[in-house]
Amino acid sequence: MSPNTPEVLISEEKILARVDELAREISGDYAGEEGVVLVGVLKGAFVFLADLSRRLTIPRTIEFIAVSSYGQTSVQTGAVRLVMDVRGNVEGKHLLIVEDIVDTGHTLHYLRGVMESHRPASIRTCTLLHKPRRAEIDVQLDYVGFTIPDEWVVGYGLDFAERDRTLPYIGVVHPDDR
Repeated sequence: MSPNTPEVLISEEKILARVDELAREISGDYAGEEGVVLVGVLKGAFVFLADLSRRLTIPRTIEFIAVSSYGQTSVQTGAVRLVMDVRGNVEGKHLLIVEDIVDTGHTLHYLRGVMESHRPASIRTCTLLHKPRRAEIDVQLDYVGFTIPDEWVVGYGLDFAERDRTLPYIGVVHPDDR
């Protein structure tokens, strides 16, 4: 392992096993519904969303939304801005916001507000990773893959300054060293 290779926090095998569990739970919760719209938060959630959506056994469609909260730095200011809204009509539909990571809660809080403005039948949330020690505002998390310590993580869709996003595992990086 080179000095810049992120240390493994969660292995690929553990991620895929947990995604299977989440898909079973979500499929069970939405059984009997006409379907669910998975709203993937770009860019970080795209790998998680793809794996999760393939494992669901319920009718589903996919939409994307993009926000900006970090830019090219490792410091989140709490200011979130909408870069791209969903393109389809989601009024009256069941929405599942699929996030890569929830730390301060600002982004998910903002996203819930944006989604509520579309007047859906319901909104639930699913995040691969949760950092409860970083929470600044309380947000409801309906499905959580893993609770992690307050470390900067990359891989499986998450990045640091656009690097390490395609790693098959969740790894720890130290932004000061990069």
